[in-house]
Amino acid sequence: MKIYNKYITAIAISLVLASCKAPMATVIQDDVKNNIPENFNQNEQQDANTNTGTTPWRQFFTDPNLVSLIETSLKNNQELMITLQEIEIAKSGIVAKKGRLSPSVRAGLGAGVEKVGRYTSTGAGDASTEIEPRREMPDPLGNFEGGLMANWEIDIWKKLRTEKDAAVAHYLSTVEGKNFVLSNLIEEVADNYYELLALDNQLDIIQQYIKLQTRALEIAKIQKQAAAATELAVKKFQAELAKSKATEYTIRQEITEKENQINALCGRYPQPILRTKESFMSIIPQTVYTGIPSQLLANRPDIKQAELELKAAKLDVEAARKEFYPSLEISATLGLEAFKPSYLVKLPESIATSLVGELAGPLINKSAIKANFQTADAKQIQALYEYDKTILNAYLDISNLMSKVKNIDQYYQLKSQETQALDQSIDIANQLFKNSRADYLEVLLNQRDALDAKMELIEAKQKQLSTVVDIYKSLGGGWK
Repeated sequence: MKIYNKYITAIAISLVLASCKAPMATVIQDDVKNNIPENFNQNEQQDANTNTGTTPWRQFFTDPNLVSLIETSLKNNQELMITLQEIEIAKSGIVAKKGRLSPSVRAGLGAGVEKVGRYTSTGAGDASTEIEPRREMPDPLGNFEGGLMANWEIDIWKKLRTEKDAAVAHYLSTVEGKNFVLSNLIEEVADNYYELLALDNQLDIIQQYIKLQTRALEIAKIQKQAAAATELAVKKFQAELAKSKATEYTIRQEITEKENQINALCGRYPQPILRTKESFMSIIPQTVYTGIPSQLLANRPDIKQAELELKAAKLDVEAARKEFYPSLEISATLGLEAFKPSYLVKLPESIATSLVGELAGPLINKSAIKANFQTADAKQIQALYEYDKTILNAYLDISNLMSKVKNIDQYYQLKSQETQALDQSIDIANQLFKNSRADYLEVLLNQRDALDAKMELIEAKQKQLSTVVDIYKSLGGGWK
């Protein structure tokens, strides 16, 4: 008998050891993070102590109307509210994983009836058993019970703790995701606000142009009456005036749509957007300091989010690998049990207890566990690629925007010179036209060129301001 027990023990141990064989996870290396350049521009050295991305948004934006819009959007924006609920969902996931580390206890009541065959071991035993002197076991036999049941999986391989750590990492990534939504929201509100101011100024320019065209049309009519011009000149000026008025209504529609776009970001119904358009062209864009590329890892919420998702994916792989190991579960019950309700109060005879410990592991048909592990391993590699892509895109964004800041400044300066020159040429062309020394086509072309230049100058100013906002967000600013 002892030899038989030894064989049973040896077989059980071999089964457990066989179940402990688990595949190894893919070893991943983060070359993108490890090889991040020291500077954004290899020809220039950046100062690590000056980084505009660390500036709070209330200090970065100085326009009180814009600040008010940002505050409203942070309170009411629906996308932000959705993201906050994702954080709550992730937080509940931590509580659920943490709960698995503790025993689960539940209370229950039950009742049933059973009739067994007379010529069975149970039936024969019941027939020869007396509950009390000269009182046989009832047939059929009832069963009434009530008590507490506990179940506890002992975390011997720290699998449950690993799952909890993965849930924590995922929760923290949703927090960083919320910060990234904040940063994007502030950038979007600011960009739309500057675009709205640009449209206001373009509307003023086209209205000035309409007045100029109206005067030019009147001069053309006078000159026609004096036989100094033809009907063709009058019609050309009339056509140009109609075209300008049509452009005015197009800009008015764009202003309405832009206002509603800002209202949508603020989570409210259409209403006027408070703004001061007169000072738009005199706004001086802030000087932006980029710091060094490695600071992006700490400043940009999307990079931190991707890093935490990578950490969670690695922990998921570790937890999936531990599914190949045997698990130890302990079950216990404590309660009252009797075939008749009145006997439940007879203590200690009605007390029923049990304590069971079970060590079991997968042995045959591990395909489901293998599939879960392979899925987790693939997601880990996918998370690494996503992390690397986020870092690379962040670096390229700032590199592009730094170049754009310099080029748009030069573009704005040249457009200013062009506008001044064309304004002077309009006055000269009008004087020449009045004195019949210039053709009406020269006047029209000068006026059109001046209008286009002024429109482009306003667009350049808007791009100047928006580019600074974009690089501020790309450096990780806006969410603090």
